[in-house]
Amino acid sequence: MKEKIYTIPVNDAFDKDCECPLCAMYQELENNAVEYTMGPSYMEDDIRAETDKMGFCRKHLKKIYAVENRLGFALVMKTHMDKVINEIEKRNEQPVKAKTLFKKAETPSACDYIKELEQSCFVCNRIQNTFERYVDTVLHLYQSDVAFKEKYLHSKGFCTAHYGMLIERGAQKFSGSTAENFRVDTDRLYLENMKRVRDDVAWFINKFDHKYADEPWKNAKDSLTRAMTKDNSIL
Repeated sequence: MKEKIYTIPVNDAFDKDCECPLCAMYQELENNAVEYTMGPSYMEDDIRAETDKMGFCRKHLKKIYAVENRLGFALVMKTHMDKVINEIEKRNEQPVKAKTLFKKAETPSACDYIKELEQSCFVCNRIQNTFERYVDTVLHLYQSDVAFKEKYLHSKGFCTAHYGMLIERGAQKFSGSTAENFRVDTDRLYLENMKRVRDDVAWFINKFDHKYADEPWKNAKDSLTRAMTKDNSIL
């Protein structure tokens, strides 16, 4: 049953006409996680305990604010700030050894907590486990489903980050000729389509030269947004 649950969004993403199906999967998970955070869940004690503890990265804090549930956002922020204040005050009560001639000063405990907090995000955490399963499902379907493999081989490739993720995961999961075929197929998909979008951007530049003023735009008009997907996973 789980396998079927995960194959549906993977197949749906590869059915889309997009520059990176994995970006499409991630975006869907991200939208769902943001909506969940600002939905009725924020009133549940166990969920609020998690958001209080983990907080949000800059990107996702802006996204949950954009949902425009101002009361929900205020409640989540208030109790998270209460948690941060409490943790900082508690850690500031701990003595810190000062620098001496032979020893470096100890790092205040509050600094360690702040570093942990900067690497923590409730939305990122909620996305990650499912996204990892999606990536594993891509590899599983490539190996076991002929129809999906055709979709994979005729896709528009991947962004740089997800290309790297796929070839790394493929090297870990596959062996022998399957590993080699997957790497070769994925390399080809990435490079051919990266060059295709690069060429579209080059033509976009040409269109600003008067020599090309009467030439057609070809596929260059939306090339900059597609380049952002290929290069930086931005949809």
